Amino acid sequence: MNSQINIYKTAKGIRKSSPFGVVLHKEMADHIRSWRFIVLIGLITLTFIGSMYVSLGNIRSAISNTNDPDHTFLYLKLLTTTDNSTPPFHVFLSFLGPLLGISLGFDAINIEQNNGTLTRIMAQPLYRDNLLLAKFVSAMIMVGTLFFVLTLLMTGGGLILTGVRMEPQELLRILGFVVISLIYVGFWLSLSIVLSIKFRQAATSALTAIGIWLFFTVFYQIIVNLAIRSILPDPSFLSQDQILRYNEFILDLLRIAPNQLYTDASTTMLMPSVRSLGPMTMEQMAGAIPAPLPFRESLMIVWPQVSGLIGATAACFALSYYLFMRREIRS
Repeated sequence: MNSQINIYKTAKGIRKSSPFGVVLHKEMADHIRSWRFIVLIGLITLTFIGSMYVSLGNIRSAISNTNDPDHTFLYLKLLTTTDNSTPPFHVFLSFLGPLLGISLGFDAINIEQNNGTLTRIMAQPLYRDNLLLAKFVSAMIMVGTLFFVLTLLMTGGGLILTGVRMEPQELLRILGFVVISLIYVGFWLSLSIVLSIKFRQAATSALTAIGIWLFFTVFYQIIVNLAIRSILPDPSFLSQDQILRYNEFILDLLRIAPNQLYTDASTTMLMPSVRSLGPMTMEQMAGAIPAPLPFRESLMIVWPQVSGLIGATAACFALSYYLFMRREIRS
């Protein structure tokens, strides 16, 4: 960071990298050498191996269950099958994903300011939004590489152990699940970057981010259930249409939580037989054949959840830019 540009040789000669590229490479190198990132990679890898071990142990009974409309999707079953001793991998990821995003971003800015390096970085011809974007993109590249490698391990292990080739439908759904997981981690990463700008101490921003995660994961559903019980009329005095409207209202409240959006989206991607994420009447179910949906229709079902996560991530990034632009970095 002591020079404006980094000059290095390529096959075409000498090329100049932009300041954004310099910061991006520097942040990626810091993540690779960080013990914090190595421990998180090990934790997620161990949970993945444990989930795959349990899934492979129960895969024969899962694919032989003809009452399950998803029994023909072998590789999707590897991510969803369990013997109730451990949760499946996508449930594990709904808990570990926020921790991964928070750990990579809670000290993104305040540690630079506390170490006195932020002033020297901003003394270079580097825009502030490029600094924030480089920190965000570098972390997402590392997380995306991790998820992509785990996907390849699952696919290769399934091919070796079962000898069954992967269908295009399964590949699209697994890739969709990986993209949704990246967006979910990206939301918590952008939120932690906002807190790293807001609070000067890294411990304060980390505790605040973990508190927000615990609130949405544990306490928010309890608060919604208690509030609904106090205001909801007796269901025996309600018509079917009124009950459906109340159920939709409750689901809308629960979907304010990011983990609920991720759970809905990942479940629909990994279970093709899911046809709706809300209550349905008997008239709507009449004549429906219990068969898997095409990938496009499943994507249309989860698009509101995915767009909600993308919108929340963009809002957090815009807030971080606003706060960072108003921050006096020389103090």
